[in-house]
Amino acid sequence: MKVVLGDYPRTRAVKELPGHEFIEFKPLPPAFARMVRTLEFDVCEMALATYLQARDHGVPVTLLPVVMIGGTHHRSLTRLPDAPKLAPGDLRGRRVGVRSYSQTTGLWVRGLLREEYGVEAADVTWVTTEEPHVAQYTEPPFVERSDAAKVADLLKSGDVAAAVLGPRAVGGQGEGLVPLIEDAEVAGRAWVERHGTVPVNHVVVVRNAALDENPDQVDALYAALKEATAGAEPPVAAGWSEPLAKALEIGGRYALEQDLVRTKVDVAEIERGAARWSQ
Repeated sequence: MKVVLGDYPRTRAVKELPGHEFIEFKPLPPAFARMVRTLEFDVCEMALATYLQARDHGVPVTLLPVVMIGGTHHRSLTRLPDAPKLAPGDLRGRRVGVRSYSQTTGLWVRGLLREEYGVEAADVTWVTTEEPHVAQYTEPPFVERSDAAKVADLLKSGDVAAAVLGPRAVGGQGEGLVPLIEDAEVAGRAWVERHGTVPVNHVVVVRNAALDENPDQVDALYAALKEATAGAEPPVAAGWSEPLAKALEIGGRYALEQDLVRTKVDVAEIERGAARWSQ
């Protein structure tokens, strides 16, 4: 099979499985678009929001119950260190930069803004530097596209008041930026305690035709991922679980509230599709 997985220490042993072509992407997100637009790969790591949108538009992929990365995102909403302090509620009527409106980090950030500060997605103009991975998706009217190369450039040029940056971008293009939310780590822990789960960023999907044609190979790859993620820090894990179901339910609800998907996400249906890997 053609397989795309991120470059993590835990995936290196998985990529030694014989009989597969493991394709490397650096950065990884362009692989998500190629998977949902052309089904180019048999198994592919995928951002949660991309998976939810692909499912919403009938893309024939099935979720493998494997979480590759995740974490809280209160620290992902950033500002310039020398800019005037800005409370989350002050974002109403302002412009906020994000790589794509459908980026999963943005999904979680907008969710917490609504839940904890009463800021609706439509209260903000979201300025993006990339289009959605799912070509069929039409962005809402409060989303704008910029020709800036990077999200941090929008912030540094003064085009936006704040910027949403994923975990790797925070330490890269976002170096020197500070969280807009004070005590972001404390707020993140409170979110986890309140919901009983940790936000999920990347999962794994399999092309339905590949699952039909090579179920044993898919099962073997899943078993290798399960072994590789054993003992990892939550939410990284393999196997259907209550925390995964909660993360899918909350992420799906956030996606519907933000007009990322147009129909309610049926977590029970996703679980039925992943039943063969429930243990």
